Amino acid sequence: MNFRFDLIAEYAPFFFQGTLVTIGLSLGAIAIGTILGLFIGIGKIAQNKFIRLPFSWYVTFFRGTPLFVQMLLVHFGLVPLLIGDTNGVIAAIVALSLNSAAYIAEIFRAGIQSIDKGQMEAARSLGMSHKQAMRYVILPQATKRMIPPLGNEFVVLIKESSIAAIIATPELMYWGRAMQGQYYIVWEPYLTVALIYLVLTLSLSKLLSLVERRTTTG
Repeated sequence: MNFRFDLIAEYAPFFFQGTLVTIGLSLGAIAIGTILGLFIGIGKIAQNKFIRLPFSWYVTFFRGTPLFVQMLLVHFGLVPLLIGDTNGVIAAIVALSLNSAAYIAEIFRAGIQSIDKGQMEAARSLGMSHKQAMRYVILPQATKRMIPPLGNEFVVLIKESSIAAIIATPELMYWGRAMQGQYYIVWEPYLTVALIYLVLTLSLSKLLSLVERRTTTG
């Protein structure tokens, strides 16, 4: 097999551009998904079942349906409805954020519920409101326990961003498919894309391990 390094070099600027888009999509989805996930996770443990049920349905839907389908629904349905036209980048960020929020919500829920109930009772006995106790007592303790699963979710999100190629978002996988379609080759584009994803995920994993160690020792 004659491996065409010259074609990889030709597509290098596109792979670089796609990598930047992939990182941007992932960062945007992580930020939005974490904020949404926090509110959904807190909503899922609300005592009022009428408050709790919509959040539970949200998590059930987004965890129980394929991201592929969600991406198409957002791109061809939700985004045109909101802005009047399709936009691959916006649709990808929205779909990834909504999907990730469902998983992050479960991480927050499990982390919060892992804290002994006596912590909340002690905070309330000191005159704190439920909101203050959650913010200053429960969440700081729960966050340390949530770092490993949150890190795993962020790594998964980077890999799942490749699905955005189906809606012509110019991220990394999109350019791999473009190279494959132009030259009718398989190994060069997809091995290159795989290696770039590997570098991204390993780098993030290393960074998250460092954060986890500092948080644990701190």
